[in-house]
Amino acid sequence: MTGLVGIIAFFTVLTLSLMITRVATIALSYTGLSEEAARFQARSAFTGTGFTTSEAEKVVDHPVRRRIIMMLMVARSAGLVTIIISLILSLAGDGSLDRLLRLAWVGGGSLFLWLLSRSRYLDHLMRRLIKSALERWTRLDVRDYAGLLKISGDYRVTEIRVREGDWLSGKQLRDCRLPDEGVTVLGIYRRDGRYVGVPRRDTRIFPEDTLVLYGRMKLLQDLPRRRDDSGGQRAHEQAVDAQRRHEAREQENRETVRWVC
Repeated sequence: MTGLVGIIAFFTVLTLSLMITRVATIALSYTGLSEEAARFQARSAFTGTGFTTSEAEKVVDHPVRRRIIMMLMVARSAGLVTIIISLILSLAGDGSLDRLLRLAWVGGGSLFLWLLSRSRYLDHLMRRLIKSALERWTRLDVRDYAGLLKISGDYRVTEIRVREGDWLSGKQLRDCRLPDEGVTVLGIYRRDGRYVGVPRRDTRIFPEDTLVLYGRMKLLQDLPRRRDDSGGQRAHEQAVDAQRRHEAREQENRETVRWVC
């Protein structure tokens, strides 16, 4: 009986831990961090693994991000200890066969939760639910740059890390034609820590650069996934066409409002 209670407690706490880190990741991304940086900082804080990086400094210097990390630290204090105790109880048994069976349950259940956490459908569903909850019960949309940039609708400021082989890597800004997609490059953090503010058209993007971008959220999320191949170029052209249609709709709306007035 003790082993069964331990298994139930183990999976309950593990599921809650995965949900907590996921909520924190989305919350951090709403403060302007890239999805990758937000995930890294959330998992780092929850597991107690410390890293001295420029991203960590941005978390400490930002009041909202600091509160999110503090809540993760509090959750870690109780969560990890409970997981360890539950795991010990779940493996408690009279015989080796009984312990092996419970170990198989723990391993299989953990693998199932891991696969479930990587589901795109579940991720999309959780993001919608968490976004709705955060917008209803928190003030995370009030960022330190939101008032200056007049951020509204689905427009966001975020950061993306450029990797070797990405569509953006090695190109000058003029060749990327990001404004044609509705994306503005506000600045570039170089690998050595230098910051390029208001980059020019001939500014080149290198691997490990971090771009500060302004644009529609969906496009900013898709941009880091582009590879430097025909598929990446095709995605760019599709984004340009989508932006033209978006601008045409906005123009029609303005003309309609002007006609009504």
